[in-house]
Amino acid sequence: MGEGLIMKALSGFYYVDAGDGSSPVACRGRGKFRHAGISPLVGDRVRFTDLGNGSGMLDEILPRKNEFQRPAVANIDQLVIVASCATPVTDPFLIDRATALAESKGCESVICINKNDLEQGGALYDIYHAAGFPTLLVSAETGEGIETLGQLLRGKTTAFTGNSGVGKSSLLNALEARLRLAVGDVSEKLGRGRHTTRHVELFRLRDGAVVADTPGFSSFDTDGLETGGTELLARCFREFRPYLDSCRFVGCSHRKEKGCAVLEAVAAGEIPRSRHESYVRLYQRAAEYRQWEHKKT
Repeated sequence: MGEGLIMKALSGFYYVDAGDGSSPVACRGRGKFRHAGISPLVGDRVRFTDLGNGSGMLDEILPRKNEFQRPAVANIDQLVIVASCATPVTDPFLIDRATALAESKGCESVICINKNDLEQGGALYDIYHAAGFPTLLVSAETGEGIETLGQLLRGKTTAFTGNSGVGKSSLLNALEARLRLAVGDVSEKLGRGRHTTRHVELFRLRDGAVVADTPGFSSFDTDGLETGGTELLARCFREFRPYLDSCRFVGCSHRKEKGCAVLEAVAAGEIPRSRHESYVRLYQRAAEYRQWEHKKT
């Protein structure tokens, strides 16, 4: 029995990399996983039996540090959230939704503003740099910022995500050309990209980093934010935390209450208004979810 990392899951097979330079072993999961309601995920550390001829069986899933359901991936150290101020322009709410989810999962977020050769992303940079996130201005086309991005990936398992067309696969190709990931065009009429990534797959870079290309934000799981309850959401906005215990009223929702320290910080410019607006949108979704759950029961 050996240990390895699930790099890809496709058509009932889990492709396990033992980390010794050999080809991944195509494993089937044992029936006990199905009976226990457990689904192996890309990114899982597993114990497996090599049956020879490139095939094997999954025997055990080792404990996870975190997991996402959409995309189905586990044990992620950080999310690289790829955005763009050129076509397609990224709505900051999408970034905020992803950073809040990452915070709830114990992941770091790296904000990577691509296509800086086409449209300067300085305004977006200022928002997320001020919030305390590692933030980069990059261009997959010219190579701007690619070396710095590569340095942030070393020694970590990183998932790339972002709205379709912002250049996730292009950035991965720029980091390591041998990946040759499919790159889609951006529709001029619609101003958004066409999906080129259909499933999650991990790739090992030459410097040892492990990266995942994932589908766009439309497939990104934020249900955990909504089901986790409104009281946990504010702590998923890291720049809110210094103010959360200074509100006048216990149970402050940080939306419209008098004496709310978060709102005072927004008014003083210490918290970007766009970040607070995203929080309010996510709060409303969480509140609506709880009302729906209450009616259901």
